[in-house]
Amino acid sequence: MPALRTTARRSLLAGAATLLTLTATAPAALAAPAAGTAPAATPPAHMSALGGARLGRPGTQVNLAPGVPVLPEGLTARSWIVSDAQTGQVLAAHDAHWALPPASTLKMLFADTLLPRFPRTAEHKVAAKDLAGMGEGSSVVGVKAGRSYSVRDLWLGVFLRSGNDAVHVLSAMNGGVAQTVQDMQRHADELQALDTRVVSPDGYDAPGQVSSAYDLTLIARSGLQKKDFRDYCSTVSADFDGKQIRNTDRLLSGDTDVPVYQGIAGVKNGNTTHAGATFTGVAQRGKRVLLVTVMNPQKQEHNEVYKETAKLFDWGFQAAGKVKPVGELVPPRSAAPASTAPGGSPEASAPAGQAGPKAVAAAATGSRGIGTALAVAGGLLVLLAGGVFLVNRRWPLPDLMRRRPRP
Repeated sequence: MPALRTTARRSLLAGAATLLTLTATAPAALAAPAAGTAPAATPPAHMSALGGARLGRPGTQVNLAPGVPVLPEGLTARSWIVSDAQTGQVLAAHDAHWALPPASTLKMLFADTLLPRFPRTAEHKVAAKDLAGMGEGSSVVGVKAGRSYSVRDLWLGVFLRSGNDAVHVLSAMNGGVAQTVQDMQRHADELQALDTRVVSPDGYDAPGQVSSAYDLTLIARSGLQKKDFRDYCSTVSADFDGKQIRNTDRLLSGDTDVPVYQGIAGVKNGNTTHAGATFTGVAQRGKRVLLVTVMNPQKQEHNEVYKETAKLFDWGFQAAGKVKPVGELVPPRSAAPASTAPGGSPEASAPAGQAGPKAVAAAATGSRGIGTALAVAGGLLVLLAGGVFLVNRRWPLPDLMRRRPRP
């Protein structure tokens, strides 16, 4: 018996040593979190410095000074970032470039990639093959094979119910899942969302599929420059195939322990086994518009991701104009100043929103009726002319608390 125990211990030690060797020598791409594997407990020692050297350092990055409020207590998210949506300034961040499973926040990239391709009034009759390949336990809006749906209704299913079935139907219209994944990856690269690796279009846990708080913020900022994107992500409730569906973004629709956040106007939430809860939101107070992304809070409380997001929004609105930024949101590759070095080196690029002349203000407003958020008025206006990225400095978002009934 002692000999057997010794042999068994030696076998276990040998196996552990082999695994450690494989881990140490594995390529970085293969070391990304995979389906069935929880993300690493700590961030890498070296992360991307895109947007500024501070953003590549582990831990919390903020420039506290007299007059600058301290960061809120009780933040447990593995990664987060607070930024000014208009100037692109990053006010504070925590492991912003840590590549983590994104869950359904990746649907922002899906929407930003595919929204311009199909008229919202177009109809599509769903075939059974359109719904093939969805992950077990996927969130669905209730798309049925043999029924016809408008593109508008499918997008409402994506944004409000995070419907993987709607994503797969739109992917089928785009030439299939594989083609859509390629298109999304190409668009992520164009946005300089370089921490992002797309494997599934719906954000369902998949081997190697990752993004970061920084990238999700870049993606949201790009999407919000499209009117349809703003309309869909700010919708609280809508009719879908004869039934009422409600947005699962609790800062937008509210819940028993989370009030509607004043000035909120989207963007997208997510939750899977290995990603945990993820969320990117946009909100306005006065003339200030902020983007906050929170990934995987470790505190296991109901709606924790929204509670931590609300805290960061509150801090950001108090700190904006007082705190010195720790980085910036870079422009897309095609819109970067000519002096930008390959790969979007932050040392060579001008701050987003400061290159070129001022953009003109947008003035459109809209209404989606009782029970829905008003369509986001105006929005970020992007002019891609002469290789210059221009962000409208007036971005009026509706105050949803005043302009619609409370849920």
